Amino acid sequence: MLGNNRGYIQLARYIVSLSWIYHGFFPKLYHVAPLEKLMTGSAGYSEQVSDLITRSAGIGEIIFGVCLFVFYKNKYLVILNVLALIGLLLAVVAMQPQLLIEAFNPVTTNLPLIGLSVIWLKEIKQLNNRYL
Repeated sequence: MLGNNRGYIQLARYIVSLSWIYHGFFPKLYHVAPLEKLMTGSAGYSEQVSDLITRSAGIGEIIFGVCLFVFYKNKYLVILNVLALIGLLLAVVAMQPQLLIEAFNPVTTNLPLIGLSVIWLKEIKQLNNRYL
């Protein structure tokens, strides 16, 4: 499977898009995780508004993950993915920096996904150059 560019693209596609879908569904919709409440609550929103923001973000993450999965050859969408992951990491740095040293923190989640996305972009570029 990984003997060609398509294999690397598919591996990155599955890992990154399913990560967005998972993180949108489980800690934001299925069961609002305490850390999600902490993040939105630290922005000064009421518990009710905070819950709405968290659940809306979950829906957005699921939609974004599905878009990444379906339109995986679109380099601009993959670039948007990298920017979103960087932005989410910076939001944690600004709002709840103590989370950066917790287990399963945004550093150990976002940086590997960014790395995979950079490989994904490189493979898309090589794939597109081959068909020009």
